[in-house]
Amino acid sequence: MQTNLTIRTKRFAVDVWHFCNKLPNSRGFNSYVNQLIRCSSSVGANYRASQRAKSTADFINKLKIVEEEADESLYFLELIREINGDVSLERELSLLLDEGEQILKMVVASINKAKSNQ
Repeated sequence: MQTNLTIRTKRFAVDVWHFCNKLPNSRGFNSYVNQLIRCSSSVGANYRASQRAKSTADFINKLKIVEEEADESLYFLELIREINGDVSLERELSLLLDEGEQILKMVVASINKAKSNQ
């Protein structure tokens, strides 16, 4: 059975991918877009890997990687918000930022819970 966070991280990666397909193509801009796609995809993949952890310490370490990738996704979304001049994408960008922040909070809560149970 997939957890809520597993489903949300996968959906986040898909939503980011669709959003990025709407962004303009330019050499300088594409490097930020590629980084955003990489880190948003890694959030879900690394979260799935954390579910297979052999110990609590391993679980916490893998979740810290997820936390870093989620935080990096937020950074690139905020950077794209500043660079992108297309106001028609602003609502979608805001929704992605909100979802990324919620995922980050859930991951941090999972880390804190695992630490308290350790």
